[in-house]
Amino acid sequence: MGQRLRGKRAIVTGGGSGIGRAAAVKLAEEGARVAVLDIDSESARQTTDQIVCAGGSAIPLTADVADETQMADAIGQAEEHLGGLDTVIANAGIFLFGKDAIATELNLEVWKQCVDVNLTGMFLTCKHGLKALLRNGKGSVVITASPTGSYGCAPTFTAYSASKAGTFGLMRILANDYVKRNIRVNAVLPGTTKSPLVTTLMQNPETRAEYLSKVPMARAAEPAEIANVIAFLASDEASFVTGAGWYADGGQTAT
Repeated sequence: MGQRLRGKRAIVTGGGSGIGRAAAVKLAEEGARVAVLDIDSESARQTTDQIVCAGGSAIPLTADVADETQMADAIGQAEEHLGGLDTVIANAGIFLFGKDAIATELNLEVWKQCVDVNLTGMFLTCKHGLKALLRNGKGSVVITASPTGSYGCAPTFTAYSASKAGTFGLMRILANDYVKRNIRVNAVLPGTTKSPLVTTLMQNPETRAEYLSKVPMARAAEPAEIANVIAFLASDEASFVTGAGWYADGGQTAT
């Protein structure tokens, strides 16, 4: 077990499952104390229990990332319990299978729901997380974006793809705005990953085969593989990395 993040204090949104849970666990394994935030309080507690049982340090927090009051309060709680924040992992997101669609068939409420969580929620996490990092004097932000926001590789998923394009643009402007204040901001762009976000999609053998046929590695990523990239970007090993999008997609966007 490494200790690249020993002494760091981190918050992970969407930490109750999938990539968020794997990231929270990995950061704790690397020595960080972690605030695990999720809209589902039981999921946040389960991740926290997993970390504590393994000898790590974590607390659960419950908040809707799209609600500014809740996020401001949650960030404040994380600072209070951890004694400040060094690291913000802005990860929470949704993928509305069966509802997202091509633009001419997309319901406005579905669009709004997706953008509220995936983009506005990311903004609010960063807004209040950055305030905490500024109080600390330095820090690192890692945003979970997606190749679907850079390439047209998710046909029919209009709201999701557009919202994820927004997260990538958000990362780049934040990196530029805060680099002089000793804060790094980067993004990880996971490809198809074995997480609850894509479970429904991958249960269909034909759909699974179609998606994996586009991945040169011919498999989906384990959440822990994405967490490894997040931990690197959060660590001082990435001290000269900011404004970067790190693709972890099995080579999909290289073809």
